[in-house]
Amino acid sequence: MSVVHKTADITLGDMLDQVAANPELPLVFSYNGTVIRPGYHVTEVKAGQFFALDCGANPEAWSEIFVQLWDIEEDDRTHMSAGKFATIVRKVSEHVRLDGSAKLTFEVSDGVVPMQLFCAGMPSIENGAFRVSLEPRAASCKPRDRWLAERSNPVTSCCTPSSSSNTCCA
Repeated sequence: MSVVHKTADITLGDMLDQVAANPELPLVFSYNGTVIRPGYHVTEVKAGQFFALDCGANPEAWSEIFVQLWDIEEDDRTHMSAGKFATIVRKVSEHVRLDGSAKLTFEVSDGVVPMQLFCAGMPSIENGAFRVSLEPRAASCKPRDRWLAERSNPVTSCCTPSSSSNTCCA
């Protein structure tokens, strides 16, 4: 039996563009079937540039931004506003080069359960708040992912062999 994981990667730029339109709205994350508590903190924003070889010995390179969320209850705090989130990211960008086109990954923990990695869906406005659904970041095989993507988007070419000939039209 194969398991299908929904891909929900957004970029830092996607996230900031969405929240810029309504900075006063609360920013509410959900993960593992729960809503993050109103006292949550953005404890760290870090940027990484990665270079690797995949399981097919193909070189890979990508940028990734990690946003660490500490899911706690604190006093009478409410969920932080979208504008405050954007301000935190802007403040980090004064000291760390943040690539707006980088894949966005969230690291979430309540300080007791080990940190978990999540990818994020596009923020949507629901019930007067920006809602961001976080999904576990699953492992994948990049060569297989590329092969499946190519299969689902076949390229038709005049050079595709026909049943009667293996020559290319020119």
